[in-house]
Amino acid sequence: MLNRSVLTGRLTKDPDLRYTNNGVAVANFTIAVNRPFQNQNGEQEADFINCVIWRKPAENLAQYMGKGSMVGVDGRIQTRSYDNQEGKRIFITEVVAESVQFLETKQSNQNQGNNPQQSKQNTQSQSESSKQSLEDVGEPVDLQDDDLPF
Repeated sequence: MLNRSVLTGRLTKDPDLRYTNNGVAVANFTIAVNRPFQNQNGEQEADFINCVIWRKPAENLAQYMGKGSMVGVDGRIQTRSYDNQEGKRIFITEVVAESVQFLETKQSNQNQGNNPQQSKQNTQSQSESSKQSLEDVGEPVDLQDDDLPF
């Protein structure tokens, strides 16, 4: 049997980092994942998926990622339930993340939020300077079709 979930989306708020009584770190977070189609009004809709991650990766997520950061989540879907204060049974479905890939830095996301035009200009100038520095590097590499892995 297989239970695997792979998601790419943006954090809807800063991760909620807590520690168990035994001192184990756990972070709860929600990511917005765009649906692969538009609704009848031509608008892009998203699903908001609850996730949880444990131990050091939880601390890293809370430290380096914030609201709006793009992340990749690899994990499994888990359901659980509990009785609330009124005695009503509450069911929860969430992704238990085995790993979270940081697809953006917290800083780059904050720059985009503050001034998208400035961020775009910074990205363009970084791209141009990278291109120039690559053009000045060494001699061309002679590759044959047999050398390629695909």
